[in-house]
Parts: sequence; structure tokens; C-alpha cells
Amino acid sequence: MHDKTTHFGFKEVAVEEKEQLVEKVFTSVASKYDLMNDIMSVGVHRLWKLHFVGTSGIHEGNRVLDLAGGTGDIAKLLMPVVGETGHVVIGDINQSMLDVGHDRMIDAGFYGRFDCIQMNAEALPFEDCSFDAITMVFGLRNVTNKQQALNEMTRVLKPGGKALVMEFSQVNNELLSKLYDFYSFKILPQIGQWVTGDRNAYQYLVESIRQHPNQETLKDMFERSGMDLCQYENLSGGMVAIHRGYKI
Repeated sequence: MHDKTTHFGFKEVAVEEKEQLVEKVFTSVASKYDLMNDIMSVGVHRLWKLHFVGTSGIHEGNRVLDLAGGTGDIAKLLMPVVGETGHVVIGDINQSMLDVGHDRMIDAGFYGRFDCIQMNAEALPFEDCSFDAITMVFGLRNVTNKQQALNEMTRVLKPGGKALVMEFSQVNNELLSKLYDFYSFKILPQIGQWVTGDRNAYQYLVESIRQHPNQETLKDMFERSGMDLCQYENLSGGMVAIHRGYKI
């Protein structure tokens, strides 16, 4: 059951409002989203994503759902892994982001090996047991009801399938945590203003990271969804964590 209010960054908003507010943020930054990720993380997000896909255990012939995959950066990395016999469905709630991803995938020569479908992670438009793997990178924190999204992932996974979620998480070093906070709240929104002209969108993104469940809490949520063998791996001192869960 939804609460009547939920977090949009540090603000409390009505549950039904959050989806539209998140939509507005990502429509605003879609065309510059990956450039901003490069600037914000000094390019490190690319290493995180390479590690994410490289350790995913996804293999040739797999059917993969990449949630919040709008701009296609994870899907592009997955294509050589799933091979000619595999297929990737890019799902995103934001059509502007999907348009960027679709064009990028076509330009990369992947015509016919992927689909782009607008969808809400809380109500996936697929039958039970449809996918070998589900990936979600830097998207779960924007979902209003995260537990419902995890429940849906479990539902549409095939037995033996896996869900892999990479998200910003809780830094586990005090000094690093202070530096991270300073950079996040003082520097990033200003960079967002310079590059995209939208300071507020990046203020929201920073705040949404702080409101996201920490590593152990998210692991518990994976288990509550019905997944087994749930675990997480910290990267960059816990700045980012990869959570994995399996449908036995």
C-alpha cells in the first residue's frame, strides 16, 4: 500500500505527484544526461558500468530487461554479452530518455536485437517468468514504491534468473563521506546549471541519492520480494553498490 506522501529529494510530495516530477527532471536533462554523468563522476561511472556488466553472469542467448535504461548505455554494453541470439528490452518511464537510447542503439548497429518500451517499473507489462536477467542502473532511487518494483522484477524473472541493481549507496568512510557530501551539495548542482541549464534537476538527483535505502536495507527488500542468495558488492567505498538476487 502506498503512503499518501513520499520523498521527492528532500521534499515530501503526494505519491501521485512524484511520477510526474521525476518525468519532468529526466525530460529536462535527457539530451545531456550521459555527458553530465561523465562530468559528475569524472568518468568513473563508465568503469562502474563495465564492472557491473562484466560481473553480471549474463551470457549468450539471454533475454534481458534493462530497467531505467533510457539512454541505452547499459544495453550497449550488454549486446556483445547476449550475442546474436540474445535480446535486450530497454524499459524506461521517460520517453525522451528512450528516444535517445533508441537512436544510439540503431547507430551502434543493433537493429532488430533490442526493443525500447515505455513502462513503469512498479507494473511491468510482461507475463510471469519472461526474462533470464533484469538490470537496473541508477534508476531504483527514482521509483516511488521501490518494494513493488522489486516484487515485479521477481515476478517476471524466469526460475534461475537474476536481478542486478546498481545504485548510489552509503559511503562507509567518514572522511570520504564528508568530501562526498561537499561535492554533492555544493559542486554538482552548479555543474548541472552550467551544462544543462537546470540546477534544480541535479539538486533533486543529489537529494534522491541520500534518501535511497542503504546497502543492508535494500538487501532486505530484495529478500522480501522473494529473491534468494541476495548479496551486495560495494564499489568506491560504498559510494555505489551492486545488489544481486536470484529467483530459485
